[in-house]
Amino acid sequence: MAVLAHAEAGEIAARLRNLALPAHQDLRAPENGLVMLRGRVGGDGAPFNLGEATVSRAAVRLASGEVGFGYTLGRDGEKARLIALCDALMQSRDHGGAVERDVVAPLREQLMIERKQAAAETAATKVDFYTMVRGEG
Repeated sequence: MAVLAHAEAGEIAARLRNLALPAHQDLRAPENGLVMLRGRVGGDGAPFNLGEATVSRAAVRLASGEVGFGYTLGRDGEKARLIALCDALMQSRDHGGAVERDVVAPLREQLMIERKQAAAETAATKVDFYTMVRGEG
């Protein structure tokens, strides 16, 4: 689910177009809302409300009965619906393997490449600071 949440809606849709999708219906049409973000001082302090973030959610049911749910940050309802569809398909014996192989695995590989590139770009700007001790005392 994390891979789908980090992918672009167009990339998910393009990969799903290559699959023979079963009949499905929206249980919950895509909708936008807010969630409260919580934080902790130092990682282990008392929790506090940091602020709110916009999220989109959707639910899809396949004709065979599997139900999938999709959540994503932002206001992209179509992406939430696509994630919900992938979730339902992953639960299906007939479609789970194909979705993993043709949708999730390539997106995961692309995400890892992008993360490695970002890490390399960040590492290239690293500056090591050190203090020279003067011999005067």
